[in-house]
Amino acid sequence: MVDSGSESVVVLASAEKCYAVATDFEKYPQWAHDIKEVTVLKRDEKDRPTVVEFRASALGRSTHYTLEYDYALSPGKLSWHMSDGDIMRAILGSYTFEPVDNGTRISYDLSVELVVPIPGFVKRRAEMRILSTLKELKSLIES
Repeated sequence: MVDSGSESVVVLASAEKCYAVATDFEKYPQWAHDIKEVTVLKRDEKDRPTVVEFRASALGRSTHYTLEYDYALSPGKLSWHMSDGDIMRAILGSYTFEPVDNGTRISYDLSVELVVPIPGFVKRRAEMRILSTLKELKSLIES
């Protein structure tokens, strides 16, 4: 079963700055609470990370997954999908950066399909932690 969630927040910064921070994957462990380690495996001709391996804390254990990033709609949108993972079958996600009067609206969309079903209350708690990444991103950008 695929679970998905969406969240958006207005950040008091330009869309360019928001995009730059969101695509600096190697710094994620410094601000994204559950991300423990990041390794960029491949970059494109513009030196943008296209294949990135993550080690994260999830559901009381450590998990590894590899995401492939799509820059076709950048800098307005950054999309990704999972190419490898241990407790997930699939991850699809995106950040959208929309300029607004007082900054940038960042929208975060994520869908995850786990290998093993988990109870609803555990799933909701995990979803809240994942979506809290957007609040962590906002705090970093505005600091």
